[in-house]
Amino acid sequence: MEQKQVKWYTVCHRDALSKNAGICVLWGHEQVAIFYCHRTDSLYAVDNYDPVGEANVLSRGILGSQGDDIVVASPLYKQHFNLQTGQCIELPEMKLKTYAVRCQGDEIQLNV
Repeated sequence: MEQKQVKWYTVCHRDALSKNAGICVLWGHEQVAIFYCHRTDSLYAVDNYDPVGEANVLSRGILGSQGDDIVVASPLYKQHFNLQTGQCIELPEMKLKTYAVRCQGDEIQLNV
């Protein structure tokens, strides 16, 4: 049985991140929003494309929480997206693609 090898790709430097905020990185032809949640010391990566507002804006959204879930509120129509699952709280039929993300030394890496 053949196992897939996990490949991590550096997309930015750790200094590009700000506490409780997002940045947008370009991966191929896709825009990926990466968030650093200071409270949980966690990184999250999702599509930057807001399917409700139909624009690449989620990296500019407001990071927060609903219960135990870390969410981003879209800057357009304020829908909340769970950053771990990509699920929209208000519109369950909407879901963002999520990416595995990590900090390796001073590099932020995606596994795509």
